[in-house]
Amino acid sequence: MRSIKQPGAPVAERIQWVEARGRSFSFTLQAGLPLLEAARRGFAAEGFAGGVLGFERGALGPFGYVMPALSKTSENAAFYSETYRPGGVTRTRLGSMTLGTRDGAPFFHCHGLWTEADGRASGGHMLPDETDVAEPFEVEAFGIDDAMYTAEPDPETNFKLFGPVPAPSTGARTTSRAFVLRLRPNQDFAGGLEDFCRAQGIARAKIHGGVGSTIGARFAHGGVIEPFATELAVTAGTIAAGSSGALEAALDVALIDYTGGMAEGRLVRGDNPVLMTMELVLEVLG
Repeated sequence: MRSIKQPGAPVAERIQWVEARGRSFSFTLQAGLPLLEAARRGFAAEGFAGGVLGFERGALGPFGYVMPALSKTSENAAFYSETYRPGGVTRTRLGSMTLGTRDGAPFFHCHGLWTEADGRASGGHMLPDETDVAEPFEVEAFGIDDAMYTAEPDPETNFKLFGPVPAPSTGARTTSRAFVLRLRPNQDFAGGLEDFCRAQGIARAKIHGGVGSTIGARFAHGGVIEPFATELAVTAGTIAAGSSGALEAALDVALIDYTGGMAEGRLVRGDNPVLMTMELVLEVLG
């Protein structure tokens, strides 16, 4: 399987996880607010301090983002581009967000694809402090209780990354058992989730959110992304028994690579290793 040498030593625990409770709901992001504050308010209105969300058509402006890029030093295996700030209103096609905390304040990690006002199609990593909601749009969310994504230094990748940690209950109404996950580098995305579910006795699960990166990509439709650094959003995902009876992860994603190439589709199981991180929530269905 493809792998990328990271600057730090790998830790033994390849999936960081916290068991929690959660609930699905939808809400509308308010226009005129920073995207971070609009998302925070949506979760807070349902009693949650954080969680994950996905969206399709939306409108952003002002808007700032970065794309994946090669690292200019040995301090990171890959890095970020310069900041892009397209004028006018950018129309999103899809996106996935993790809402947590960094340095004691709300923060998000959000990847997506979009079309800028001049018609340019692009994608990447949205910047919380440079992105506002231009027009109201609806998102599908999953709030988590008893856990929180918190950005902490990660010696393996030499980035400050979101990972799940236990958190005091906010008392929000919940309906489902959930696991809040972060997959570490150089493990197959599908295989890691399948192994985790087997270990936890989970027979069926639904993925909510999903923000991270893979080492290129191999798709079930035959498409291949060779450039190794990507920014990826999960658009749909389940883990359930396949035709053989064994657990199989079905992972539909969209991504952009460091050359600007974009792709969407279902990932091939067993051939899509994580580059830096993969954050998502598993809702236990059985």
